[in-house]
Amino acid sequence: MSSVLSANSSNGKGGGLVPGEFLLTQRDFHEIAAMIHEDAGIHLPQSKAALVYSRLAKRLRALGLANFREYCRLVATSDGLDERQKMLAALTTNVTRFFREPHHFHHLESKILPALIEAARRGERLRFWSAACSSGQEPYSIALTLLSLMPDAAKYDIKVLATDIDTNMLAAGLKGIYTEDDIASVPAKLRSRWFIPVPGGQPDRTTPIVEVAAGLRAIVTFRELNFFGPWPMKGCFQVIFCRNAVIYFDEDAREKLWNRFAPKLSPDGVFYVGHSERITGAAAKLFEADGATIYRLRQRRCA
Repeated sequence: MSSVLSANSSNGKGGGLVPGEFLLTQRDFHEIAAMIHEDAGIHLPQSKAALVYSRLAKRLRALGLANFREYCRLVATSDGLDERQKMLAALTTNVTRFFREPHHFHHLESKILPALIEAARRGERLRFWSAACSSGQEPYSIALTLLSLMPDAAKYDIKVLATDIDTNMLAAGLKGIYTEDDIASVPAKLRSRWFIPVPGGQPDRTTPIVEVAAGLRAIVTFRELNFFGPWPMKGCFQVIFCRNAVIYFDEDAREKLWNRFAPKLSPDGVFYVGHSERITGAAAKLFEADGATIYRLRQRRCA
């Protein structure tokens, strides 16, 4: 995900969970946690009170609010829907990089793509899904792996769907501007072909930046998506990446999500999860391991 929650809390005085200029009560925290769980399935224990305070205090200042009670009232109303989205974005930290967990991309390149490329050249439809795409590094890495074997992929019916709940991250991915440090893990041949230097670099002119080339950009489509909201996509995906996302959900939410992904995977498709994630519980009956954190469906059918 992109979405990671991390911080240790401390106990404040005077009725507040965390010391500071704004009062954050236990009631306030529980209401915020309940909204985050309802909106995104994220489990937010009280040990994260310091994180909630530090991230949302900025929003209270921007809105001119006196305390978290006023903020909770705002985001609980229809007039506060936009701020509620900003609250969710503020409480998630998007950790990502190009070709993160390289064994997934080696597996994709050597085991999965050769047959898919043959199918695409015969006119078949290919769809890949980066289900928690953050600022674009993962879906672009999927597309780059494909382009390394099929440079003319944009001429065929091939798309990488990139979704995330955070609209700020989606905007960054769509913009496709990265520093040279960001793309250091991209193989040299792919860097030189699919990233274009931007004259002038950053505003301080000390950090070179690059832009995603048109041929790479054409393959990737960015869309807002909540894992627990409607999924408007039609058809199935040959490849789904959902990595480092569900570890922040409670067991029930994880189970629900695995069960939602299963019917979106094509009969011969492959499903990649994060390095610390495993499909467990009743959902494990739907999948079988095909490598470290790599899964396929046990019953090969697409709903």
